[in-house]
Amino acid sequence: MPIIIDLDVVLAQRKISSKQLAQDIGITQQNLSILKTGKARAIRFSTLDAICRTLDCQPGELLRFVPDEEG
Repeated sequence: MPIIIDLDVVLAQRKISSKQLAQDIGITQQNLSILKTGKARAIRFSTLDAICRTLDCQPGELLRFVPDEEG
């Protein structure tokens, strides 16, 4: 999938654990793990909003597009 999730990077930069973020935004650690590993097929804007507010970041710091290589 060409959308890469950099949540781990932002969590490390902010020195916040996944467990703490899950508690702060009100989702389960399992669902946060699914999001972090790129296994999620979608993300609600309300969840993205909560993550950005908690981590004081922009959506572009969490998500990036990497085109598939041709060939």
